[in-house]
Amino acid sequence: MGKEQENKTFPAQEQKFPGKQGEMDPKPVIIRDSYKGADKLKGKVALITGGDSGIGQSVAVHYAREGADVAIVYLSEDEDAFKTKKLVEAEGKKCMLIKGDIGDEQFCHKIIEEVIAEYGKLNVLVNNAAEQHPADEPEKLDTSLMRKTFQTNIFSMFYLVDAALPHLKEGDAVVNTTSVTAFKGMPVLLDYSSTKGAILAYTRSLAGKLGERGIRVNCVAPGPIWTPLIPSTFDAEKVEKFGATTLFKRAGQPCELAPTYVLLASEDGSFITGQVIHVNGGQWIG
Repeated sequence: MGKEQENKTFPAQEQKFPGKQGEMDPKPVIIRDSYKGADKLKGKVALITGGDSGIGQSVAVHYAREGADVAIVYLSEDEDAFKTKKLVEAEGKKCMLIKGDIGDEQFCHKIIEEVIAEYGKLNVLVNNAAEQHPADEPEKLDTSLMRKTFQTNIFSMFYLVDAALPHLKEGDAVVNTTSVTAFKGMPVLLDYSSTKGAILAYTRSLAGKLGERGIRVNCVAPGPIWTPLIPSTFDAEKVEKFGATTLFKRAGQPCELAPTYVLLASEDGSFITGQVIHVNGGQWIG
């Protein structure tokens, strides 16, 4: 895994939201050198929201190693997004960058239009982008930020799926990112946890509808994963202890999560739909 993965704790650090991966210490592990692609996604086109860093970047690079061309959507982190593009192109595949706010319904429809114009098709939609804003007490929850969290985390999925459905066909897939917080809750992340619960219900409901079309819909529930979201939303003291509640006493790395997205996007997952796969180091066992 490398020296980064051996760390049980992280140095104290904080960033401004939404965070920059290039400023993290240590950097997240995006893909293992030992990961061997097997053309599981050869000829496919995948769209990944939040693909500039962390989980989304890792999924993009794994998809590219498996033979897919990708498009990533990101909010504002140009440097991280160009890093994703460089990593994908190093795998011999194309990477389209689309910048903007997925909480905007019109923008979401524009995203799909641009992907189809560039690649001529879309086979895998990964709804991964999310934001969180901790509040120590329920009374301190900023309702304007709460609305923004719902717009980004769950409303965007409705917008993007609606725009993508005319282009998805039998054998294609939608993969959504929920969270362990949807199952065990997290008191300081009331709105974030609520959106992740909504994503779980949305995934199961959508799978029930799209099964007749042969389109699979699943979600992944990460536990604590080392991404820019962590130092940009928690204080330095909490960052130092991040991941300590897992059975391995450490946080996970994006590279330990992304192969699950490969499974759910590829033929290997052809009989999996309406499901949630937990990757959380034993933080939740259910």
